[in-house]
Amino acid sequence: MDERLKKQLDFILEIDKEKNILRQTHLSGHGRRENDAEHAWHMAIMAYLLKEYSNEPVDIAKVMIMCLIHDVVEIDAGDTYAYDEEGLKTQKAREEAAKERIYSLLPDDQKQELQALFDEFEERKTPEARFARALDNLQPLLLNNSNDGGDWREHQVKAEQVYGRQHHTAEGSAKLYEVTDQLIQENIAKGNIRK
Repeated sequence: MDERLKKQLDFILEIDKEKNILRQTHLSGHGRRENDAEHAWHMAIMAYLLKEYSNEPVDIAKVMIMCLIHDVVEIDAGDTYAYDEEGLKTQKAREEAAKERIYSLLPDDQKQELQALFDEFEERKTPEARFARALDNLQPLLLNNSNDGGDWREHQVKAEQVYGRQHHTAEGSAKLYEVTDQLIQENIAKGNIRK
């Protein structure tokens, strides 16, 4: 086997570990906790299905790849819960170290390409990144809503925290932000999200 293929296969096996990274979000219908790979797959499907709601035209294949690779770094860095103030302080440094180690398993051209896509996603400066980030916000919100706000209640999440996380959704999709706002308001009214 040549060295390039060996590196690619090593990376493929390494990212299988993403299936072991559990998130705080539970699967729809009061299921078990979701893992990072399921989250990424779900976002990629959402990107394709909801592309018409992007604020700007996007390269949907690029959006889907961003969705699929954005949490690979959590193999090393772990999942940082969206409302974990202490964890958020070190998240960037942990993810940067993970990005370097994990993507370095690939041939250099693919390492550079995927790291650039990861950085683009994080920076939210392109239409593709803004739309992908909107989906990253919407996906767990949809699951949490399907579970009658159980994760919000469990963590005693406040409305200002949810809106703080969701305000970037409008940058990628005004329409999806309308849905987001409606679901947040419904969950505040039910007492699932604290005022």
